[in-house]
Amino acid sequence: MTTRSPAVAGRFYEKSAPLLQKQLDDWVSPPATHCNLIRALIVPHAGYIYSGEVAAKAYCQLQPQAETIKKVILVGPSHRYAFHGCAVPNSRYFSTPLGSVSIDIQSIDNLIEIDDIKVSDQVHAQEHCLEVQLPFLQTCLHQFTLLPLLTSDISATQVAKIIGELWQQEDTLLVISSDLSHFHPYADAQCIDQNTCSTIERFEPSLTAEQACGSTGINALLLLAKKRGYQLTRMELKNSGDTAGDKERVVGYVSYLVSEIQ
Repeated sequence: MTTRSPAVAGRFYEKSAPLLQKQLDDWVSPPATHCNLIRALIVPHAGYIYSGEVAAKAYCQLQPQAETIKKVILVGPSHRYAFHGCAVPNSRYFSTPLGSVSIDIQSIDNLIEIDDIKVSDQVHAQEHCLEVQLPFLQTCLHQFTLLPLLTSDISATQVAKIIGELWQQEDTLLVISSDLSHFHPYADAQCIDQNTCSTIERFEPSLTAEQACGSTGINALLLLAKKRGYQLTRMELKNSGDTAGDKERVVGYVSYLVSEIQ
């Protein structure tokens, strides 16, 4: 049984389990106010001092579904390696300072028959965009299995085909990990990110990597969400100039809920 160890604990988030847990508990403590069944989240993946509270605005709304969500499909962009398709791990567990998460082996075994699926622990080993979501999931959910997918050279349409069948039941949550624009002056970034959010909220699957580093995953989600008649709720839009960075070269962050309409 192989386990992927944390790669960015102590850099992107607290390495100390008690300190990490306290930080997360404080962030997700507000009671949930969203009434509809949540099927997916879009959340940022920078260091917690920059984007953690933006992500928490979405994660805290999962409280009413904590016991019912049993599977999480986690999609994000590969930052270190370029390859064709999507990469899944061979590891059986992903660990954080808060413990280990079981990988959804059955789903991976089904996916590896697809030409666009690559099995690689190397691609996943140092990648931060999925790892930083795990402590939030460990705090906000109870028992769940994880299907981690890293995207590279693949279309949003193909990603939607890959995850669409897996993302059917109410016990399955889809999480798309993505930041917005990178390294623009504060005012420029605000304008760019607001336009990006407007595109998302029109369910237009046309985002580019310059608008959102996880654009492929977001576009795939928009294709599926529009087809299924889901609604989007923006929870928070900020950038690093609002949180812990200077305003000369900022990175944008947004969090969304995707839910069924009652």
